[in-house]
Amino acid sequence: MNNEQQTLIDEAFLNYWRNAKHNNLDCLVKQEEGSFLVEMRFYYKEEFINKCKNDKDFSEKWGLTIEERELSYEERKKLCKLSDRVYPDNEWMKENNIPTQLITITYQNKTITSYE
Repeated sequence: MNNEQQTLIDEAFLNYWRNAKHNNLDCLVKQEEGSFLVEMRFYYKEEFINKCKNDKDFSEKWGLTIEERELSYEERKKLCKLSDRVYPDNEWMKENNIPTQLITITYQNKTITSYE
């Protein structure tokens, strides 16, 4: 993840932290079986990120969308900037650090895409 993407995530998390703590919204709730005691706490940043990745409603509510997907062979080949006659194999691409994943982060109508 690059610095711009990290900045967007930090902004979204700060927004979550400020607003959720005043309204007791979107907390992690834990209750032991057979117990009346309920533990509630706010998501830590990593938990918040994972929740945004995996829970569409939560993601939409806090305005942070994180999409990750694997790149196809053809997409990776284009990143190599080789001629159409050259067919690098996956091992060559791995050795030459050709990205395998596309990450797109959107927050407040700003989208940043990167390859890893």
